[in-house]
Amino acid sequence: MNIFRFAGDMIHLASFFVLFLKMLSSRSVEGLSLKTQELYLLVFVTRYIDLLLPHHWSWLVIYNTIMKIIYISASATIVYYFRFKVPWKTTYKKEEDSFLHDRFAILPCAVLALIINSEFTIIEVSSFLLYV
Repeated sequence: MNIFRFAGDMIHLASFFVLFLKMLSSRSVEGLSLKTQELYLLVFVTRYIDLLLPHHWSWLVIYNTIMKIIYISASATIVYYFRFKVPWKTTYKKEEDSFLHDRFAILPCAVLALIINSEFTIIEVSSFLLYV
């Protein structure tokens, strides 16, 4: 692994930390988009579906597995706070979060994945959100 990938992973972790810190300190999700967070979660789950496949374990595979689990868990926790946790769910303004992500992001990407893929397998097609 090179230093740039490690730095990118640490910056990504820092972004989750900053978002959690903002949410916890203000006890609000005002100004944040649930739809964007759901898209992040969907991207991570579909992109990291290879976690279900057997691996030849090495330190790099272990590192990648841990990072993928952290990304999925952090995104799921953020979505959980938006949807179910008081007082955060009461501060979410659905009317201001109006992007039609199902029509303009998810559906076109799913169609692209069915048309453009290197092999027609469940792993290849399920990673359709790489197009997002």
